Order: sequence, then structure tokens, then C-alpha cells
Amino acid sequence: MIQNMFVNLGVGVLMITFTVAIHAFGIIQITHIMAWLVDRFRWHGRRSRVLALISVVYGIFIVLTIEVWAWAVLYEFLGVVGDFPSALYFSTVTFSTVGYGDVIAHSDWRLLAALEGVNGFLMIGWSTAYLVAAGMRSGRSAMVSIAETGVIPKTD
Repeated sequence: MIQNMFVNLGVGVLMITFTVAIHAFGIIQITHIMAWLVDRFRWHGRRSRVLALISVVYGIFIVLTIEVWAWAVLYEFLGVVGDFPSALYFSTVTFSTVGYGDVIAHSDWRLLAALEGVNGFLMIGWSTAYLVAAGMRSGRSAMVSIAETGVIPKTD
């Protein structure tokens, strides 16, 4: 029992490290893509805050989806649940901390599933913080533009 707990913790730490790396590199890429998009697609000669935020939201969704799929592949490999569709569903419900309970992990891997829940909670929180920061930065750049030019852009 104790040995199994350490195996769960070891596998969980490796997976959490992997998803943190995915998240960090994903957010860096989202930042570059957002900057590229808003530089090339302008609305009335100005950078589009809406495009910036939409690109961030879609980017975060893609990164989180990759992380959920990574956990699902691990579950399939370890035999935590019956098949891959069930592993993907279980991973999505666990990562998002919804936890319906209609699909449950094999008793040997329950601690690993709990670690995924904590991992998902942290990754979703990190994503939320990034989205808020992007929104504030986007809004601040618009305010700086207004302050510099003294012109409030039309919203029609």
C-alpha cells in the first residue's frame, strides 16, 4: 500500500512537471501569437483589444486541452480506466475539478487522479491570471493611446 502511494506520487510529480512545462511554453507562444495577430490585423488603424483577448482565450483553451489529453494518455497507458474515451472523459472531469464520479479510477491509482485535480486547479488558475493580465494590458494600452493622442476612438 505504501509502495503504491509512492509510485502514485512519483508518476504524479512527473506528470505535473510535464504539464507545467507545457503550460509555460504554451503561454509564451500565446503571447507571441497574440502580438503577431494584433500587429497585423488592425481595426480603424488601431490594435484590436478584442482580437487580442480572443486569441488568448483560444490559446489557453488549446494549452489546457493538450494537458488534459496528456493525462488521458497516461491513464490509458497505466490502465486507470477501461478505455481511451473513458480516460479522456475522466481526465477532463478530474482536471476541471468537476468530478462527476460516474467514471472512477482503479483503486491503485486514486491518488494519481487526485493529483490531476490539484494540477488542473492550478493550471486553470494560472490561465485565469494570464487572461486577466492580458485584458488589463490590452485595456491599459488603449488608455495610454487615449492619453497620448487626446482622442477617444469611436465605438460604432
